[in-house]
Amino acid sequence: MQKVVSSKSEPPSFGPQAIKLRILDSETKYQRFIGFALYDQQLDSMVVAHNADKYFVPASNTKLFTFYASLKMLGDSIPALKYFVTGDSLLFWGTGDPSFLHMDLKNVTAYEFLKNRKEKLYYITAPFASTAFAPNWSWDDYNYYYQPERSIFPIYGNVVKFTNKAKPYSITPTTFKSNVSVVAGQQTSQTAILRDWRTNNFTYFPKSAAPDFSMEVPFITSAELTVKLLADTLKRPVKLVKRTVPKGGKVLLGLPADSVYKRMLQVSDNLFAEQLMVLSSGTKSDTLSVEKGIQFALKTYLADLPDAPVWVDGSGLSTINLCTPRTIIALLQKLQNERSHNRLLPLLATGGRPGTFRNIYKAPVPFVFGKSGTLAHVHNHSGYLLTKSGKTLLFSFMNNNYKVASSVIRDEMERIITEIHEKY
Repeated sequence: MQKVVSSKSEPPSFGPQAIKLRILDSETKYQRFIGFALYDQQLDSMVVAHNADKYFVPASNTKLFTFYASLKMLGDSIPALKYFVTGDSLLFWGTGDPSFLHMDLKNVTAYEFLKNRKEKLYYITAPFASTAFAPNWSWDDYNYYYQPERSIFPIYGNVVKFTNKAKPYSITPTTFKSNVSVVAGQQTSQTAILRDWRTNNFTYFPKSAAPDFSMEVPFITSAELTVKLLADTLKRPVKLVKRTVPKGGKVLLGLPADSVYKRMLQVSDNLFAEQLMVLSSGTKSDTLSVEKGIQFALKTYLADLPDAPVWVDGSGLSTINLCTPRTIIALLQKLQNERSHNRLLPLLATGGRPGTFRNIYKAPVPFVFGKSGTLAHVHNHSGYLLTKSGKTLLFSFMNNNYKVASSVIRDEMERIITEIHEKY
């Protein structure tokens, strides 16, 4: 990664200088700050480096750090929960697994386990050192599906799902139905469902609902609500017990870890990213903590990165996160050291396929595999680029501080990356 290739090393029609000019022209055109790094594995050299040593807000490119840390700290299966049996009682507590009764995943391992045990069920709150929202998350995004609360025992993805499959609406979980008010009169909201800021009371505005209306709204988590939701869905009593976690608890394994990584990376699931760092921290301590998981990974597995990242959450929702393009390249190399391409690339967002790259980089044979990242005035793509000449390139294309729509920046990245695919 130390060398930079001269234009003499590449085909004269489209070498490093031509790529650099594309980057500079695009940066000037839309008055933004670009960081770009393109690494050629066959040459073992950086082909183009533009502001590659400068720090950028990575947004959901942060999930690549979470992915790598999880590969190093978790096993092949996700710990679904922990439990301890004493007499006729089963005490259980959360590990941070985000998949319990998740509406987009068919995972019933922990559900069937709890439903079919003969013992009485007692839920214990494991020690949790993280807050529901990470530093610098937008407080006014609490109503949006992409910012559910972090918790010890996520259930239903920590969201309530509303649709218009029934009249006036259908709701999952049904536990919240008594918390919903319907305002059928004059339009008062631009969103069909609005949750109160500090309570789990919801207002439904039918006039704002599209014909195919479907909306997920985060709820405020608590141990008491977890127990209520568990009892309602298991159809059996579950009691909250406030006591320390017993020693010698057993681990119930759930989903294969790759299925959780795939969802986090392809659809950029923020809850899964946060909870993976909770799960990772649980391999080192009984106290669950996103921050402790991150700190351990930075000190143990990522201390050799070119530029130490500022890494504060698992998902990248925080604008405090910072990293450099050349550090992303080093991280992509580390991921290759952990997984062969036939196991790594299928987990990533893929050009023209379902996920965050579904509408870009379209081709009969995919040529871009990676991760996008978007916040206000931030849009980034990083990953692996397969060229028509047979090369596998590593790239990080980071854009901060622009005023135009992110779709404009996305199209610019697609244009430049596609040209590299075709000509380099």
